[in-house]
Amino acid sequence: MSKRSEAEKQALAEEAYQRALDYELEFGCCPQCVLSVVQELLGGVSDELIKASHGLSGGGALEGKGACGALTGGLIALSTRTGRERDKLDKGRGMKNFQVGRKLAERFEKEFGGFTCEDLQKAFTGRTYDMWKPQEYAAFSENRGPKCAIATAAVTRWVVEELLEAE
Repeated sequence: MSKRSEAEKQALAEEAYQRALDYELEFGCCPQCVLSVVQELLGGVSDELIKASHGLSGGGALEGKGACGALTGGLIALSTRTGRERDKLDKGRGMKNFQVGRKLAERFEKEFGGFTCEDLQKAFTGRTYDMWKPQEYAAFSENRGPKCAIATAAVTRWVVEELLEAE
């Protein structure tokens, strides 16, 4: 495979941002949006992995307590390239993957003020929501505006940049 120019890398990263933004605004489910865009632009992400990420949305099962779905989608995308292989479970912890993931997580926290879905809910709207109550879910959807989509798009851009650097 030929090496991409810096201009090509930048264009792919910007395309990743825009696609992820559009997908999150239209379809929701931030981890699936991140992974779908990485699949389309760079490959290496299976349909099964995108399906499996569905339950990670909303901090995990829409509970809000776990990591933001955009961040988890980004960590999964990075792990498709740098994660520990199944046949190497007994060969160490795979610290390179954790280092790459930590870089993403730290950038995410710096940009958005936390890691969890509830952290972002509070940062974006001033409060948290019970997304299992229809009125609360609707209120969050209205009050957050495009902010979750922007977070999803930013993570996708950062992941694509990182994966392109590793090529």
